[in-house]
Amino acid sequence: MTDTPHILRSAKLFDKSNAELAERFTVDVVTEDRAETDRLLDRVGPFIRGFAVRKTIIDKAMIDRLPALEIISSYSAGTENIDTAYAREKGILVANTSHILAGEVANLALAQILSLTRNLVNADKFVRDGNWPTETFPLTRSLKGMKIGIVGFGHIGSEIAKRLDAMGARPAYTGPNRKPVDYPFYQNPLDLARATQMLVVTCPLTPETRGMIDAEVMAAIGSDGYLVNVARGPIVDERALIALLAQNGLAGAALDVFEDEPNVPAELIADRRVILTPHMASGTNETREFMGDAMVDALIEKLGAAPVPRSS
Repeated sequence: MTDTPHILRSAKLFDKSNAELAERFTVDVVTEDRAETDRLLDRVGPFIRGFAVRKTIIDKAMIDRLPALEIISSYSAGTENIDTAYAREKGILVANTSHILAGEVANLALAQILSLTRNLVNADKFVRDGNWPTETFPLTRSLKGMKIGIVGFGHIGSEIAKRLDAMGARPAYTGPNRKPVDYPFYQNPLDLARATQMLVVTCPLTPETRGMIDAEVMAAIGSDGYLVNVARGPIVDERALIALLAQNGLAGAALDVFEDEPNVPAELIADRRVILTPHMASGTNETREFMGDAMVDALIEKLGAAPVPRSS
């Protein structure tokens, strides 16, 4: 085998990132064909030191077939597709790009928050339907003074809080640990929901957070409150959300993620109080390119390949 570090790539990347990997590593591409992947791992598995992934399942069985693996570099904020606990046990670094996409996800979250509170989607329809000459559009809600709870206060949650602060809202948060910030901290999502008028979900999907935003938590926000999810669909109990909306238990919701993407329940599609976007929070050309850069750079740093010259 060549002395160049040998890696696998399953993530679909920009051409620039693919070229940078090819220049510095020996790269084999993992496809969705399981039989083809098995043959590839039989041939090169013992030599693989890095893995560039996005959604590919990296479980214990996969890790055991890669005995020389040193790093899994993910082109994503979420790592729910990776057995991170087993990777740590084996001394494998798991790197993601949450620090790169945090600002863009926060921007979309703020757009959703404003769309909900100012009822922008329905206001657009009101004008397009020709109702303005004869009707008055209902008054909407201000962010100023609104108490907004953030579930998870990592890179994304902290960026959302900064934006809300600038808009005059009153952010609070919950998470595994209290952070060195001035915002109020609550021990769990239920206590946070009881104290706020909106919940914004930004935490990672883990066994502990799956279904964490359940019927009790959502009901605690109140019938004048809102739910925003820019994290992962299964963190929110989708059926409970649909039932609560049917009972007018929430004023509205904005969802960028869903339990069974890309399939969205008909009840949510039909509900004009719900804003739906197609898991696009980090989906700008610029951010995706920067995510590719970060994924490549993590592999380079860990495996000792030549760095990529980048302009600041």
